[in-house]
Amino acid sequence: MAVLLSGEGTNFAAIANAAASGEIPIDIVSVLSDRPGARGLERARALGVRTVALPPKSFPDRAAHDAALIAAIDASGARLVVLAGYMRIFQPAFIARYAGRLLNIHPSLLPAYRGLDTHRRAIADGTPWHGCTVHFVTDELDGGPLIAQARVPVHAADTPDSLATRVHAREHVLYPRVIGWYASGRLKARDGTVWFDGEPLSAPLVLEDTDASA
Repeated sequence: MAVLLSGEGTNFAAIANAAASGEIPIDIVSVLSDRPGARGLERARALGVRTVALPPKSFPDRAAHDAALIAAIDASGARLVVLAGYMRIFQPAFIARYAGRLLNIHPSLLPAYRGLDTHRRAIADGTPWHGCTVHFVTDELDGGPLIAQARVPVHAADTPDSLATRVHAREHVLYPRVIGWYASGRLKARDGTVWFDGEPLSAPLVLEDTDASA
Protein backbone atom coordinates (compact mmCIF):
# COMPACT_ATOMS: atom_id res chain seq x y z
CA MET A 1 0.00 0.00 0.00
CA ALA A 2 1.07 3.57 -0.73
CA VAL A 3 -0.28 6.47 1.35
CA LEU A 4 -0.67 10.03 0.08
CA LEU A 5 -0.95 12.83 2.63
CA SER A 6 -0.51 16.58 2.97
CA GLY A 7 -0.54 17.24 6.71
CA GLU A 8 -0.26 15.69 10.15
CA GLY A 9 -0.67 12.09 9.04
CA THR A 10 -2.81 10.93 11.96
CA ASN A 11 -4.80 8.57 9.74
CA PHE A 12 -1.53 7.20 8.36
CA ALA A 13 -0.37 6.62 11.95
CA ALA A 14 -3.59 4.75 12.77
CA ILE A 15 -3.20 2.57 9.68
CA ALA A 16 0.47 1.91 10.43
CA ASN A 17 -0.35 0.93 14.02
CA ALA A 18 -3.02 -1.49 12.82
CA ALA A 19 -0.60 -3.03 10.34
CA ALA A 20 2.20 -3.31 12.91
CA SER A 21 -0.09 -5.03 15.42
CA GLY A 22 -1.28 -7.56 12.84
CA GLU A 23 -4.85 -6.26 12.81
CA ILE A 24 -4.75 -5.75 9.04
CA PRO A 25 -2.69 -7.72 6.46
CA ILE A 26 -1.04 -4.76 4.78
CA ASP A 27 2.50 -3.57 4.06
CA ILE A 28 2.97 0.19 3.72
CA VAL A 29 5.69 0.52 1.09
CA SER A 30 5.68 4.29 0.55
CA VAL A 31 4.29 7.55 1.92
CA LEU A 32 4.09 10.43 -0.54
CA SER A 33 3.27 14.10 -0.03
CA ASP A 34 2.92 17.31 -1.99
CA ARG A 35 4.38 19.15 1.02
CA PRO A 36 8.01 18.37 1.93
CA GLY A 37 7.47 19.63 5.49
CA ALA A 38 4.37 17.55 6.17
CA ARG A 39 4.34 16.04 9.67
CA GLY A 40 3.08 12.81 8.13
CA LEU A 41 6.39 12.33 6.33
CA GLU A 42 8.21 12.63 9.65
CA ARG A 43 5.92 9.98 11.13
CA ALA A 44 6.66 7.67 8.22
CA ARG A 45 10.43 8.13 8.45
CA ALA A 46 10.30 7.38 12.16
CA LEU A 47 8.71 4.02 11.28
CA GLY A 48 11.26 3.30 8.58
CA VAL A 49 8.79 3.74 5.72
CA ARG A 50 10.12 5.12 2.43
CA THR A 51 8.96 8.70 1.82
CA VAL A 52 8.66 10.80 -1.33
CA ALA A 53 8.01 14.56 -1.44
CA LEU A 54 6.79 15.99 -4.74
CA PRO A 55 6.03 19.72 -4.35
CA PRO A 56 3.75 20.90 -7.20
CA LYS A 57 5.88 23.98 -7.88
CA SER A 58 8.62 21.68 -9.13
CA PHE A 59 6.45 20.67 -12.12
CA PRO A 60 5.13 22.66 -15.08
CA ASP A 61 1.50 21.62 -14.62
CA ARG A 62 -0.87 19.29 -12.77
CA ALA A 63 -0.53 16.56 -15.37
CA ALA A 64 3.25 16.45 -14.93
CA HIS A 65 2.87 16.33 -11.15
CA ASP A 66 0.38 13.48 -11.36
CA ALA A 67 2.69 11.62 -13.75
CA ALA A 68 5.51 11.87 -11.22
CA LEU A 69 3.21 10.55 -8.50
CA ILE A 70 2.23 7.62 -10.69
CA ALA A 71 5.86 6.82 -11.39
CA ALA A 72 6.74 6.90 -7.68
CA ILE A 73 3.75 4.80 -6.67
CA ASP A 74 4.34 2.20 -9.36
CA ALA A 75 8.06 2.00 -8.51
CA SER A 76 7.11 1.18 -4.90
CA GLY A 77 5.13 -1.87 -5.99
CA ALA A 78 1.96 -0.68 -4.23
CA ARG A 79 -1.28 -2.35 -5.29
CA LEU A 80 -3.53 -0.16 -3.16
CA VAL A 81 -3.36 3.65 -2.95
CA VAL A 82 -4.81 5.34 0.13
CA LEU A 83 -5.48 9.07 0.43
CA ALA A 84 -5.09 10.19 4.04
CA GLY A 85 -5.60 13.93 4.09
CA TYR A 86 -4.17 14.54 0.62
CA MET A 87 -5.35 18.01 -0.38
CA ARG A 88 -4.96 18.05 -4.14
CA ILE A 89 -7.42 17.10 -6.88
CA PHE A 90 -6.16 14.55 -9.40
CA GLN A 91 -6.31 14.58 -13.16
CA PRO A 92 -8.52 11.87 -14.73
CA ALA A 93 -5.47 9.90 -15.88
CA PHE A 94 -4.33 9.37 -12.29
CA ILE A 95 -7.74 8.18 -11.15
CA ALA A 96 -8.07 5.86 -14.15
CA ARG A 97 -4.65 4.37 -13.37
CA TYR A 98 -5.78 3.21 -9.92
CA ALA A 99 -9.49 2.68 -10.54
CA GLY A 100 -10.93 0.27 -8.00
CA ARG A 101 -7.84 0.45 -5.80
CA LEU A 102 -7.84 4.12 -4.76
CA LEU A 103 -9.45 4.90 -1.39
CA ASN A 104 -10.23 8.18 0.36
CA ILE A 105 -11.68 9.17 3.72
CA HIS A 106 -13.84 12.29 3.90
CA PRO A 107 -14.91 14.08 7.10
CA SER A 108 -18.67 13.98 6.58
CA LEU A 109 -21.48 11.52 6.03
CA LEU A 110 -21.41 11.64 2.25
CA PRO A 111 -23.18 12.66 0.11
CA ALA A 112 -23.62 15.50 2.64
CA TYR A 113 -20.94 18.19 2.82
CA ARG A 114 -18.65 17.40 -0.03
CA GLY A 115 -15.56 19.60 -0.22
CA LEU A 116 -13.97 21.60 2.59
CA ASP A 117 -14.99 23.01 5.99
CA THR A 118 -17.39 20.17 6.70
CA HIS A 119 -17.52 20.52 10.49
CA ARG A 120 -18.47 24.20 10.47
CA ARG A 121 -21.11 23.57 7.81
CA ALA A 122 -22.66 20.70 9.78
CA ILE A 123 -22.90 22.83 12.92
CA ALA A 124 -24.36 25.77 11.00
CA ASP A 125 -27.07 23.54 9.54
CA GLY A 126 -28.02 22.14 12.93
CA THR A 127 -27.68 18.57 11.73
CA PRO A 128 -27.91 16.04 14.60
CA TRP A 129 -25.35 13.64 13.13
CA HIS A 130 -21.98 14.10 11.47
CA GLY A 131 -19.09 11.71 10.84
CA CYS A 132 -16.78 10.32 8.19
CA THR A 133 -16.98 8.21 5.05
CA VAL A 134 -14.56 5.93 3.22
CA HIS A 135 -15.15 5.68 -0.51
CA PHE A 136 -13.55 4.62 -3.76
CA VAL A 137 -12.22 7.61 -5.68
CA THR A 138 -13.64 8.60 -9.06
CA ASP A 139 -13.50 11.75 -11.20
CA GLU A 140 -16.39 13.20 -9.18
CA LEU A 141 -15.11 15.14 -6.16
CA ASP A 142 -16.02 13.21 -2.98
CA GLY A 143 -18.54 11.37 -5.13
CA GLY A 144 -17.13 7.87 -5.63
CA PRO A 145 -18.93 4.71 -4.48
CA LEU A 146 -19.44 4.76 -0.71
CA ILE A 147 -18.00 1.90 1.34
CA ALA A 148 -18.48 2.61 5.04
CA GLN A 149 -19.30 5.38 7.49
CA ALA A 150 -18.93 6.18 11.17
CA ARG A 151 -21.26 8.65 12.89
CA VAL A 152 -20.89 11.03 15.80
CA PRO A 153 -23.64 13.18 17.37
CA VAL A 154 -23.42 16.93 17.00
CA HIS A 155 -23.77 18.61 20.41
CA ALA A 156 -25.28 22.03 21.02
CA ALA A 157 -22.00 23.32 22.44
CA ASP A 158 -19.83 21.96 19.64
CA THR A 159 -17.28 24.08 17.83
CA PRO A 160 -15.71 23.01 14.53
CA ASP A 161 -12.60 21.98 16.49
CA SER A 162 -14.43 19.91 19.09
CA LEU A 163 -16.51 18.18 16.44
CA ALA A 164 -13.42 17.53 14.32
CA THR A 165 -11.69 15.89 17.29
CA ARG A 166 -14.51 13.35 17.70
CA VAL A 167 -14.75 12.71 13.97
CA HIS A 168 -11.00 12.11 13.76
CA ALA A 169 -11.25 9.50 16.51
CA ARG A 170 -13.78 7.59 14.43
CA GLU A 171 -11.68 7.97 11.28
CA HIS A 172 -8.80 6.25 13.05
CA VAL A 173 -10.98 3.19 13.63
CA LEU A 174 -12.91 3.17 10.36
CA TYR A 175 -10.11 3.64 7.84
CA PRO A 176 -7.84 0.80 9.01
CA ARG A 177 -10.84 -1.51 9.13
CA VAL A 178 -11.88 -0.76 5.54
CA ILE A 179 -8.29 -1.17 4.36
CA GLY A 180 -8.19 -4.52 6.11
CA TRP A 181 -11.33 -5.61 4.28
CA TYR A 182 -9.74 -4.67 0.96
CA ALA A 183 -6.44 -6.37 1.75
CA SER A 184 -8.17 -9.60 2.78
CA GLY A 185 -10.32 -9.70 -0.37
CA ARG A 186 -13.64 -8.91 1.30
CA LEU A 187 -14.03 -5.54 -0.44
CA LYS A 188 -14.01 -4.83 -4.17
CA ALA A 189 -15.23 -2.23 -6.64
CA ARG A 190 -16.87 -3.52 -9.79
CA ASP A 191 -18.64 -1.47 -12.48
CA GLY A 192 -19.24 1.43 -10.10
CA THR A 193 -20.64 -0.80 -7.35
CA VAL A 194 -19.07 -1.73 -4.01
CA TRP A 195 -19.03 -5.46 -3.25
CA PHE A 196 -18.54 -6.75 0.28
CA ASP A 197 -18.25 -10.45 1.11
CA GLY A 198 -19.47 -11.30 -2.38
CA GLU A 199 -22.61 -9.16 -2.23
CA PRO A 200 -23.26 -5.69 -3.72
CA LEU A 201 -23.85 -2.93 -1.17
CA SER A 202 -27.06 -0.95 -1.51
CA ALA A 203 -25.89 1.50 1.18
CA PRO A 204 -22.59 2.14 2.95
CA LEU A 205 -21.74 -0.05 5.91
CA VAL A 206 -21.98 1.66 9.30
CA LEU A 207 -19.15 1.11 11.77
CA GLU A 208 -21.43 0.17 14.65
CA ASP A 209 -23.06 -2.51 12.49
CA THR A 210 -19.72 -4.19 11.80
CA ASP A 211 -18.17 -4.00 15.29
CA ALA A 212 -19.34 -7.42 16.46
CA SER A 213 -17.91 -9.33 13.50
CA ALA A 214 -14.83 -7.21 12.71
